[in-house]
Amino acid sequence: EVQLVESGGGFVQPGESLRLSCSASGFTFSRYAMHWVRRAPGRGLEWVSGINADGDHTAYANSVKGRFTISRDNAKNTLYLQLSSLQTDDTAMYYCSKARPGYDSCYGSLCYDPNMRGQGTQVTASS
Repeated sequence: EVQLVESGGGFVQPGESLRLSCSASGFTFSRYAMHWVRRAPGRGLEWVSGINADGDHTAYANSVKGRFTISRDNAKNTLYLQLSSLQTDDTAMYYCSKARPGYDSCYGSLCYDPNMRGQGTQVTASS
């Protein structure tokens, strides 16, 4: 059974940083692209970032480019998202997601599986 467990969220002031982690199990983590997505209050699911299986190619939504950094440690089956210069608009529940079936190597915005994500970790940026 695929399990994704996010952690690292919290309450911060605008401009501060957080590091999110996602521990994966139940599948061969190193063979799949992985993604971070988020859901802000009253809004739909938004793709944030993706990374290929080897960790040497990444992609970001324009809204977070230059502020967020995705990475992974395949030896630890763990995905990360470094959030810097947080803004109030970044307030959301953050989820990690596995690439959708048939798109195992795709790290672009259309390739995450909305049905394969963890319970989420809340990030709140507010003064």
